[in-house]
Amino acid sequence: MFDSLSDRLTGVFDKLRGRGALSEDDVRTAMREVRIALLEADVALPVVREFVDRATDRAVGGDVLRSVTPGQMVVKIVSDTLTEFLGSDSSDLMLDVTPPAVIMMVGLQGSGKTTTTAKIAKRLKEKERKKVMMASLDVNRPAAQEQLAVLGQQADVATLPIVAGQQPVDIARRALQAAKLQGYDVVMLDTAGRLHVDQALMDEMKAVADVATPQEILLVVDSLTGQDAVNVAKNFTEQVPLTGVVLTRMDGDARGGAALSMRFVTGAPIKFAGTGEKLDAIEPFHPARVAQRILGMGDVVSLVEKAAEAIDAEEADKLAKKMAKGQFDLNDMRMQLKQVQQMGGLGAMAGMIPGLKKAQAAMAQSGANDKALVHLDAIIGSMTPKERERPAIINAKRKIRIAKGAGRTVQEVNKLLKMHQEMETAMKKIRKMGGFGALAKMFMGGKGGLGGGGMGDMLGGLGGGAGGLPGLGGGAPGGLPPNFQKFLKK
Repeated sequence: MFDSLSDRLTGVFDKLRGRGALSEDDVRTAMREVRIALLEADVALPVVREFVDRATDRAVGGDVLRSVTPGQMVVKIVSDTLTEFLGSDSSDLMLDVTPPAVIMMVGLQGSGKTTTTAKIAKRLKEKERKKVMMASLDVNRPAAQEQLAVLGQQADVATLPIVAGQQPVDIARRALQAAKLQGYDVVMLDTAGRLHVDQALMDEMKAVADVATPQEILLVVDSLTGQDAVNVAKNFTEQVPLTGVVLTRMDGDARGGAALSMRFVTGAPIKFAGTGEKLDAIEPFHPARVAQRILGMGDVVSLVEKAAEAIDAEEADKLAKKMAKGQFDLNDMRMQLKQVQQMGGLGAMAGMIPGLKKAQAAMAQSGANDKALVHLDAIIGSMTPKERERPAIINAKRKIRIAKGAGRTVQEVNKLLKMHQEMETAMKKIRKMGGFGALAKMFMGGKGGLGGGGMGDMLGGLGGGAGGLPGLGGGAPGGLPPNFQKFLKK
């Protein structure tokens, strides 16, 4: 997400950060490079002009040029301007009305509207404890109503029963009536799409909106279509009062032009971003966090939120007690691998940690791949419960059986066992050093202990520094820790 733009802007600001003082020419030169980066990211030309003019006016002010750290001040100004253009504050769904609240989903065919409807419904049910009903008003596309019914079963969300031959306006009326009678908090109406914007599509949307009087009209657009996504949004804005936009396939959009242009061109806030095919792959759109990610500053808040969702408090407590005793078996290791996967994988986590933007590139260079996490899990899953609890009993014969069962090689089984052994050794070192309290002090900047450095050194190993990850093979100047590289090869 935003990879190419992020790389270009990071390169521009790396030059400024190393300067003790900046002239007005330095700032304007940097802003010219920002302009090129935004145009290459497929940001709309009027948006680029306004963005660069606004950021330049602020950056050439006397406060910046006389600042102790002028380079950092320019980065902050660009970050603030990015946040403004993305929408300043995150925008929540307006559901504080007399139930049922109606959310109407609109958009072109193929934009991911039906799947997005199910994603938002699942999120409302699980995160906000809402009783949600979905209804498909798409009577044109073959099996569209059946598709939403199947997604409803997968998401465990109720769908309105299908009545053959019923028209969209009548379906909307029936959905509202059913929701009122059965006490639903939210009704989601998945309207029909077209291959392009036409009057028939607009007339149908207006008729449904008149009957349903929705609190939210969300436009679903495919971010991969770039400028075309912005043009579609503009056309819809002129016809119906949009309250928000949902950008799909954001995980595949390396440029990010649609996101940066959308709010400025349409005035409608981006409320959600689709980040994958699974029904839980949708995130609220937080402009400030996205701006920080684009500028390589990380997104610790989102990382903490993902961790809170992924980590089971009871399991974490059990593991903490075991680790305090210096115990760490393959079951514990498997649980940690699953948590990394649930948090979006290694690449996603690296992108959220400040200063680790370069770690993603290092992972790519070393052949790091999240599939390796799946392979490790398969190897552990091929072991017996006794072998997972006592890895020391795994001899050559057992290794051959485990490798065959997992569809991997004996060498990979050996690497996994070595990795576990080193992690277990690290746990014992932590215990000898006085436990996790002493370790926390070390990580906050103290020296000594594992790898000889604090958290900065430890994370530096991922980005090519001399540090390393404890338990993963120590530091390796110029790249990822050696064992980490081996385990994450394709």
